[in-house]
Amino acid sequence: MALFKVNEEKRKNFIIQKLSESNHYKNDGKHLFELSLSDLEHEYYRLQSKGHPHTGHGSIRWINI
Repeated sequence: MALFKVNEEKRKNFIIQKLSESNHYKNDGKHLFELSLSDLEHEYYRLQSKGHPHTGHGSIRWINI
């Protein structure tokens, strides 16, 4: 159980570091260190997909004619 907690803390710190590098310090008024691991992962993946060139409205879409 202690090993799981250590790995969870390492993962949280890694994601907080990555979000901080993107100038993302708060989420819904909460500091990143206050969020759970699942909330941090969700925010990290949301931020990644927002900045990825092949997602969203600017992506290339195939149209069947």
